[in-house]
Amino acid sequence: MNIFVVGGAGYIGSHCVRQITAAGHRPVVLDSLVCGHRQAVAPDVPFYHGDLADRSLVAKILRDEKIDVVMHFAAFINVGESVSNPLKYYGNNVAKTLALLETMLAEGVKKFVFSSTAAVYGIPEKMPIREDAPKAPINPYGQTKLDCENLLSALAVANGLSFAVFRYFNACGAAEDGTIGEAHDPETHLIPNVIRAAMGLQPSLEIFGDDYPTPDGTCLRDYVHVDDISRAHIAAFDRLGNSGAQLRYNLGSGRPFSVSEIVKAVEAVSGKKVPVKFVPRRAGDPPELCADNAKARAELGWTPKFGDIGAIIETAWRWHSAHPAGYGA
Repeated sequence: MNIFVVGGAGYIGSHCVRQITAAGHRPVVLDSLVCGHRQAVAPDVPFYHGDLADRSLVAKILRDEKIDVVMHFAAFINVGESVSNPLKYYGNNVAKTLALLETMLAEGVKKFVFSSTAAVYGIPEKMPIREDAPKAPINPYGQTKLDCENLLSALAVANGLSFAVFRYFNACGAAEDGTIGEAHDPETHLIPNVIRAAMGLQPSLEIFGDDYPTPDGTCLRDYVHVDDISRAHIAAFDRLGNSGAQLRYNLGSGRPFSVSEIVKAVEAVSGKKVPVKFVPRRAGDPPELCADNAKARAELGWTPKFGDIGAIIETAWRWHSAHPAGYGA
């Protein structure tokens, strides 16, 4: 199949492009390069530099490349920035997604895979989190993703759109060969920042709170390798054949690790001491987030290949060691 990967030069998108090729499909990438990196996409993959809301460009790609499925990763993801600049997030994450979907439907393309987030759940009352848990986002980023999910449901009923929504927990890791990986600016994810502190690229790692009701007082989070995320997306293709299909899956390992455990795991992999600095809690950080991934396992036959946090961190360490300045090296 021909798979249109919108945001395919970003962190998760670029890894998904590789997994699409490995699975025997043909990826076609569109990316504005506002956050993505052209170097993350192989030269032999068709690449279009442009915006997902450029209706004429998107329509041309859908027709010329004979697209079967659209995968959408082109969102802004910084939670703090979404609070301070909600217009940016609603404009890109919601309005531009609407434009993309309108163009798809106009061109008769009705299979869609959407990159969502565990942030749609807000601060859940029960662990692990199931897909049917209440949705109560506590920031504009999570709300924009939930708004898009609700739009997809409406289009499934009204227009026969078939979609799969994947709610990621903590995406992490890098390609096993160390050639592509995580390179955000600014970097807000824990594992890259722990590695940066271990490498001496920042003076210390700030840990927000050490007084949570957890075994060591630091927050618990569920980490899932970016290639495992990618493989789940591809496994959904065969379930999009029915008009109006609505699929929703959590993607997480089902095993949470504390911030302090991640620090120790990086130290074990790198052989370096990580300087840490404890600072007050951040508003809105729940003590624990953990996925119930039983639905993805049962319906997609999905099993995370990287079940060990040390193995995940080894891939990230390999990437960051070889690319301390990311794709700018």
